[in-house]
Amino acid sequence: MAQLPIGDDQIEPFEATLHGPVIRPDDADYDDARAVWNGMIDKHPALIARCRGVGDVINAVHFARENDLRVAVRGGGHNVAGTAVCDDGLVIDLSEMRGVRVDPDARTAWVQAGATWADVDHETHTFDLATPGGLVSETGVAGLTLGGGLGHLRCKYGLTCDNLASIKLVTADGDYLTASEDENAELFWALRGGGGNFGVVTGFEFDLHPIGPEVATCLVFYPGDRIAECLRAYREYVASAPVEVSTLALAGVMPDEKLFPADAVDEPKIGIVGCYAGSVADGERALLPLREIDEPIADFSGPMPYVELQQLFDEDYPDGVRYYWKSLYLDGLSESAIDRIAYWTDVAPSPLSTVDVWQLGGAIAQVTVEDSAFAGRHAPFLLGVEANWERPEDDDANVEWVRDCLDDMRQFSDGSVYLNFPGFLEENDDTMRTTFGPTYERLVALKDEYDPTNVFSLNQNIAPSGSAQTGGGGSYE
Repeated sequence: MAQLPIGDDQIEPFEATLHGPVIRPDDADYDDARAVWNGMIDKHPALIARCRGVGDVINAVHFARENDLRVAVRGGGHNVAGTAVCDDGLVIDLSEMRGVRVDPDARTAWVQAGATWADVDHETHTFDLATPGGLVSETGVAGLTLGGGLGHLRCKYGLTCDNLASIKLVTADGDYLTASEDENAELFWALRGGGGNFGVVTGFEFDLHPIGPEVATCLVFYPGDRIAECLRAYREYVASAPVEVSTLALAGVMPDEKLFPADAVDEPKIGIVGCYAGSVADGERALLPLREIDEPIADFSGPMPYVELQQLFDEDYPDGVRYYWKSLYLDGLSESAIDRIAYWTDVAPSPLSTVDVWQLGGAIAQVTVEDSAFAGRHAPFLLGVEANWERPEDDDANVEWVRDCLDDMRQFSDGSVYLNFPGFLEENDDTMRTTFGPTYERLVALKDEYDPTNVFSLNQNIAPSGSAQTGGGGSYE
């Protein structure tokens, strides 16, 4: 049960300043309000302020500061580390701020920070437009964007954060600012890849691109005993693939009776997922080599509406399952790296878990660290290690598998990570300094300016000067 560090004489005046409700531990909807997507997370905030507009957010930030409350910020509630909630503090809940407004002539969209990618895709798809989003439509826009944003359009149009025109946010002092190339440009640089460290973002302006209505896709699965051969072919393919192609390879059992023949359901597999950001005819030709690597177990490739592609993995990541993920940028896919990926796939304790290899490069690599804080542009691939399981008694085995895999795979990496797959950072973890490298101190200087007391610490935290690193895993979800 949450401990209330303040009394009704402080809470009731705060409630009167909000259009949205303040949810307390004894309210009937408290348990639903504190629940997030990852079933491992079971935190009990003292109060949840369900904001309905910028005024509510400003008042919530002031209230937290005045009462020295720990602050978590909830967007879509989908980040794996679960820090959209906290014990005994205040959750600034943006989940009712989900508006999306599209200007089809200017090819821009204004998106409130509580929206999910399903909300965005629904509006932009009407005009055959899109901005690079995530691979699961229930993911929150805010967390994905602030951490970078890897989606089906990344090699052609870059990261989600690369498509930002402006951002609105409330700082730790309660100031309401615009960040863009013309206003608060240094802050704008930091927000594009530096996570939720600098304030409560309330809205994003995105540039849009012509997409669809249909796109060519690849979704093919090969037998697990061919993982090494398939990854070698995949490595060769992406080395010369057109920039319109964005792909990833995922290896695991993936036991889906609706997709696979009965004799393959419980056996290891390797799948390759791809999208072509251009004409369907050109895309089908470009993706064909990925479908001919070997004799497939199943091949679901073909044209589909872009908005359906965005929802393709939703059922694979249901609410309440237990998730523990980590990541590493890879220097390449050497023979040794491929062999270790095959090994760690084989010893995964859960059939729902996967080891994933994301193709990077293309437009991602065309932006420099002078233009955006995002730190992974140098790498040709990202390794994602996803432990997904159902029973609490299996927690230790699955967490250990992820950690052991990452420890082993660091030999093929500089140690930097993708902020949206950080797992749970430990106290005094040096991952953020390693990831950002020479730009880390630039981020610290901005943290000193906008949040010197680390009000926004529940994230992939960049601690202000003189403050201990706090760890965490993502304020926004």
